[in-house]
Parts: sequence; structure tokens; C-alpha cells
Amino acid sequence: MPLMQSTIRCLTAVLALTLLALPARAAEREELTLVLDWFLNPDHAPIVIAQERGFFADAGLEVTLQEPADPSNPPKLVATGKADLAVSYQPNLHMQIDQGLPLVRVGTLVATPLNTVITLQDSQIDSLADLEGKTVGYSVGGFEETMLQVMLTEAGIDPNSVEMVNVNFALSQSLLSGRVDAIVGGFRNFEVNQLALEGAEARVFYPEAHGVPAYDELIFIAHRDRVDDARLRRFLNAIERGTQYLINHPEKSWDIFREDRPDVQNALNERAFPDTIPRFALRPAALDTARYQQFATFLAQHDTIDEVPPVTQYAVELPPLNASATP
Repeated sequence: MPLMQSTIRCLTAVLALTLLALPARAAEREELTLVLDWFLNPDHAPIVIAQERGFFADAGLEVTLQEPADPSNPPKLVATGKADLAVSYQPNLHMQIDQGLPLVRVGTLVATPLNTVITLQDSQIDSLADLEGKTVGYSVGGFEETMLQVMLTEAGIDPNSVEMVNVNFALSQSLLSGRVDAIVGGFRNFEVNQLALEGAEARVFYPEAHGVPAYDELIFIAHRDRVDDARLRRFLNAIERGTQYLINHPEKSWDIFREDRPDVQNALNERAFPDTIPRFALRPAALDTARYQQFATFLAQHDTIDEVPPVTQYAVELPPLNASATP
């Protein structure tokens, strides 16, 4: 009997210590704010999986996701110190650096271009050269205009022969209604599927196959002065775990992604989700310096940016947590 009482006392003590430790560990999690580039969608799947599977928690992080009211705001929030990280676009980063914003790429989310030029299969446009004298709808100027000009030049036609029409964010609708003959800026994982859901088959022209160097579509950016913040590398480690889970469990990941999120539960996201998985960076922290240098040079050659700064000024590969080297 004394032995049993002693055992019970020991178990009770262990249980009490365990219960005390749980809130302590939760309190030890460091907060981190991530601003998305747009409303939540399958492009952000590794982030959601890392959150829902507890990978952020395992990394000692309490990550808060914010959807921007204006898609141009995320870089500004990071630049002014109002957010720790933001999802942004590599082409935009080069232009923002050119404008003097104190930003730096610390990781990659989508490692391939998603941008495209799209026409309809039942149109008379079978090649980029057929766009001569036609109208092309766009949502955001800057890089998309440069991209289209390069693609048209590579196809042997004068870019000035094509009329650019700002259709705001109604890319698919403007194409379906016949307002424009083609669109630039439609994503291969979204607008293509959106058109299919409307009963239309897209003809897609890929920039990387028509004179535009490959680039990272979506990246994680931080303030230049905060690259030594250990939370950033822990965040990227959790994102890598989320990506690995997505690849190994695509169907389960879709269930996790849409659970308790009615805004993402639609046919478009269901179609886009599997199309997006192969695009995610398998090593989010890894940086291809030569690729960034090549793309910056390309933008400068086409007058999208004025100068080509050293890659180290705007893109870093954060060291492993156990490394003593600085970025």
C-alpha cells in the first residue's frame, strides 16, 4: 500500500508539472506577422499547412496571417516595420529596390513563373505573332508590360502595334466578353482554370519560353535591417515542412486547407490547388544568386529598373539556425 501511494504521488507530480509546462511553452512562442500578397488562395498552401499541422508551433512561433486591403500595401508594411514578413513577387522586389525601399528577399514560396499571356482556343490567335493589331488586357502595369513587349518582340512584331487595355482585375471576364483579344498577367494555375469552369479553353503562352528569364513568382520579403532575426529562419524551416507535407499528402492537404474556411471552398480553388503544388519551392530558404542577377540585368536592359545592384543588397540565404555565419 505505501508503494502504491508513493507511485500515485509521483504520477500526480509528473502530471502537475506537465500541465504547468503546457502554457509555459505556449507563452514562449514568439509572435510573427505575415502579410499575404492577396486574399488567401492555394498559392499560400504551405503557409496554411505549416500553421494547421503545428509546424510553426514546433518552431516556437505564433504566426498571424493578414490579408491586405490593397495588394500594393504588403511591401510598404514591411518597409515601415509594421509587419515582419510579406508575400510578394520577385519582379516587384527589383523595382521596389530601385525605388529605395529597404526590403530583402529571405525565402521563396513559388519558385517558377505563374504569369502568362492567354487567348482563347476558339480565337484566330494561334501564335504571339497573331496579336499584331489586337488588344491585350492587363491589371497591373510595370513588369507585365515589359514581359509582353519582350514576348511580342521575340515573336517578330512591334509591341506598339498592340493596344494595351486596363481591365483592372477582370482578366478572365474581359477575355470571355470579347472586350480584349488576349490578357497578360493571368496565372497558369488560376485564370486557365477559371476559363475552363466557364466552358472556355485557354491557349497559353509562357514568358519563360518567349524571351523572359525564369524567376520566382512569389517570395517572402523582410526589412533589410532584420535579416539576423532568428524567427525568419525558423519560419522558413516550418514552410519547408509544410511543402513536404503537401507533396506527400495532396488530397489530405486540400481538406486541411479548406476546413473552416468557407471563402476558399469553391470549384476554382479545388482545381487550382493540385496545379499549384508542383510550383512550390522545395527549399524555401535557398537562393540562386545567378538567377536573381540575370533577372535584374534583364529588367535593366528593358528600362524597368535604372540600376543593377549587387544581389546581396536585396536577396539573402539565411544561415541554418546552428550556424554562426551572418547573412
